[in-house]
Amino acid sequence: MIRSMTGYGKAEAELPEGKLTVEIRTINAKGADISIKSSLLPREKDLSVRQRMAERLVRGTIDLFLTFENGGAAVSRKIDAAAVKDYYSQVRALRDELGVDDKDLLPAVLRLPDVVVAPKGDLLGGDNWPIVDKTIDEAIAAADAYRLREGEALYRDVTSRLKNILELENEVEAHEAERIEAVRARILKAAEELGVNMDKERFEQEMIFYLEKYDINEEKVRLRQHCAYFMETIDGEPYPGKKLGFIIQEMGREINTTGSKANNASIQQIVVRMKDELEKIREQSMNIL
Repeated sequence: MIRSMTGYGKAEAELPEGKLTVEIRTINAKGADISIKSSLLPREKDLSVRQRMAERLVRGTIDLFLTFENGGAAVSRKIDAAAVKDYYSQVRALRDELGVDDKDLLPAVLRLPDVVVAPKGDLLGGDNWPIVDKTIDEAIAAADAYRLREGEALYRDVTSRLKNILELENEVEAHEAERIEAVRARILKAAEELGVNMDKERFEQEMIFYLEKYDINEEKVRLRQHCAYFMETIDGEPYPGKKLGFIIQEMGREINTTGSKANNASIQQIVVRMKDELEKIREQSMNIL
């Protein structure tokens, strides 16, 4: 079954120092664009985590979030002096602008976010790493399961629209005889209005030439072949998204050629409906892994 590139996975773990939450969010992209949105992950683990995510999630814009809530256990902490200075200068400027008489700003600044911090890389490393590693794996598995569920919905949508295109193609065939008679009648009427006496045999030869020029049988055959290949690919390959895009291009080419050769209002209307269905398939296929 196919997978969507849109996904979300979450996993949590209790560490001695508090609770770790790992979240993974993915959207569609041409390649694997992996971003770790946290400074909690130990630097030496960064590359291996990225490789694992690329192997398991394959493709897409993939963001990994790690957040930690202190559980009250003793954790080595320090003051971020740069953050304190930045906060202090901003608060002091705001105080002066507002004309507030508050001289003792430091205690308030020390209560602001990210001023007092724990050593981030050490928090999830060392003895805690096996638990952290397992939690990341669980989040990846949850994101993959989400993608699989979304893929089922995508499959139903694109295959139903493909079926609609084939049914519309059958409608085109229903108008073939009508098209031939309309062309014949139009040529005869033009000749009559011009006062031209046409040789019957020559007329039939010209009709054959004209109909061969505007024949759409090859386009119909190729379109059906492309539809069959589309189904073969989506059913048989684990990550068919890119290939489906190429098949859709070929389908569009045959539908466009049918429209340009149609020379019949009913067929051209059907072609417009086929294009609409194909465009919706194209939009959905961009999210197929």
